[in-house]
Parts: sequence; C-alpha cells; structure tokens
Amino acid sequence: MLYADYNGSAPVSNCVKELLMKKLDQCEYANPNAAHSIGQNLYMEQENCRMTCAKLLGAKSSQIIFNSGSTEGISHIFNSLLLDAKENGKSSLMISSIEHPAVVNNAEYYCQLFGMELITVQTKSNGEIDLEDFKNKLNPNMAMVSIMAANNETGVIQPYCEIGKLCREANVPFLCDTTQLIGKTSFNFNESNIDYAVLSSHKVGGLIGSGLILCQDANNLRPFIIGGNQERSLRGGTQNYIGIASFACALESSIKKLEQLEELKKERINFEKTLKEKFPSLVIFGEDAPRLASTSFLSLPGTSGQKIQAKLEKHGILVTTSSACCDQKTSISRILENMNVSEEQGAGAIRISIGHSNPKEDYAKIYSALCDIYQSL
Repeated sequence: MLYADYNGSAPVSNCVKELLMKKLDQCEYANPNAAHSIGQNLYMEQENCRMTCAKLLGAKSSQIIFNSGSTEGISHIFNSLLLDAKENGKSSLMISSIEHPAVVNNAEYYCQLFGMELITVQTKSNGEIDLEDFKNKLNPNMAMVSIMAANNETGVIQPYCEIGKLCREANVPFLCDTTQLIGKTSFNFNESNIDYAVLSSHKVGGLIGSGLILCQDANNLRPFIIGGNQERSLRGGTQNYIGIASFACALESSIKKLEQLEELKKERINFEKTLKEKFPSLVIFGEDAPRLASTSFLSLPGTSGQKIQAKLEKHGILVTTSSACCDQKTSISRILENMNVSEEQGAGAIRISIGHSNPKEDYAKIYSALCDIYQSL
C-alpha cells in the first residue's frame, strides 16, 4: 500500500517506534510530577524534550507549552487573547478565508459570544492570501489576526513573515497555524515575526494526541485547562510524557531530512508536468504559488474526486479529496470555493501528499494509476 496522505497524518517515524519499544522494556511508568526517583527522571526527560524542540524550532524552552495538538493550541490562544480583548474594548478580529476549521470555528464562536466583527482576508486564485486586502483591513483595534503558514489542502505557503511584521507594526497579536509547515520546510520561530504558533506531533511522524504552542511571551496566555500547576499552570493535567518524547524524536528526525526536500520537490514538479502533458485540461491548484515540496492538489475537470480516490485505493494508493476534517463532504471544498475554483474543477479534486523516502518510485506508481483511471473515465 502506498500511503499518500502525509498532510492528514504522517506515518510514525522509525525513531519513534524504537523509542516506544525502549520505554516498554524499561517499564518506567509514573507521573512526571511525582517526587520519587522515577517521576523525577521522567520530568527531566520531558524538560530535555522541551529543550530539543526549542532548539529545532528556533525558540527558547520557556516559549514552549506542551498540549494535545494544534486544535487545542488554537482554542487556548483564542480563549486567552479574546478574553483580554473583551476587557480592553477591542471590537474585531481577522482570519483568512482558507483557514483550518479549528480557526474558523473558534473565530465565529468568540465573535458571536463577545459581539465582535469577524473580518476575512480574501484569497487569490493561486491560493495565496491577498496581501493588499490584508493591509487595507488591518487596524490597531483588532483583538488578533490568525493566518496559517501553509495550507493543508493546496500546500501553498503564505507570506507569514511579512504578515507578522505588519501585525507588529499595528500592535496586533498574530497567531499562525504552522501545523503543515514545520518539518516540511525550514522554520525559525524567533525570526518569523509570529507571536503564537501551533503544531501537532502526528504531522511530523510522532504519536497522535501530542502537540505544542510556541509563544513569544507565555505570560500573555491565560490558563486553559484548569487543574494542577503543569506547564507553568497554563495547561492542567498530567503531561503525556511518552507523547512528548515521541514528538521531540520525530521532530528532530523530520528536520534532519529537510535537505532531501529539493529531490522531493523536483520529483513532484516532474510528476505534475508529465501528468499535465498527458491530460492538458488537468488543473494543479496553487501551481504558480510557493508550495510545500510534498503536496499536489489537482483535478481533471468533469471527474469525481471521490470516485478517483476509491479507484486509487484499489490500485493500492491512499489519497484524500481535501482536508481530513472535510473529507466526508461531497461538495467542493471551502478552500477551493474561496479560490474561486469552478464546481466542475473542484469536484474532481484529489490531494496527494507524500514523504521523503522514495519520491521517484512513489510518483511513478501514482502517475501510472492516474493515467489508467483518467483514461477509463
């Protein structure tokens, strides 16, 4: 089976498998906040993981809060910033039209709760946000701005450093969903102009259920899960120390492989070019925008993406038709709608996202299967 849904969840890294076997053999089970020796050992391991993640992400250990993943992180940041904004009389917040549902739903919830105006930045047809529209709409009375670094469907990389710079000049907090970016291209938090970023372990080859928040100043956050004093009293509950250890291990492994991205990008470009030569009406969404090396979101107009997905699975290839959070829908994805993609083009969309291991062989197999399927249709 060829797994081509890395954007949905990356396969567990080999280093994580080895780590889990080692942990099981050691039989070290304890609360990392306990005063006894095993608990203290686990606590020190956890803090070493924090330092490892900080170094890999261009941050300080004090800027990392471990949690269950990006959705929790987004909710935590929205909760903190908008409760403060209500107290300070802020009247609006801004997101882009291509955000993940975790951002969209939080934005809509808090705007309704506090009577704020939700302002949306438009998206250009190539999948990039309209930076001029953003500049025109940004104002100092905003509670926050939330715009992702790389889109989960198209793989289009947004100008997040420039957005962050503009937000700082306007004194508006900037949350950037970096879930799809980190581990797939270079990133340095303290050079990014981002105030808050989020990441999920399973996107980089760690276990599901672990993640982190990066924050320039954790003192600006309020406690979200109320309980004990874990994570400097910002996130109560016994830490998932095995998840945290797997996260640090997987993150280090994925960042070490960044040098292989050029080969991956080269193979992806060749795959798309060859497929388009074979089927001239094929559409590559975000084709002329900067994209993640690993992602192709494409469509042959007049076909059904869901049918193609099912046929590819019969060929032993697993892809999706959009974000996993929206994959059960039958209509055109919201991301494509906001890129002004036609219903005919959007209905045939499939997302192919692979890893570093065997890009040449993987793309060759996908190309062969798609040719058979498209010709039969």
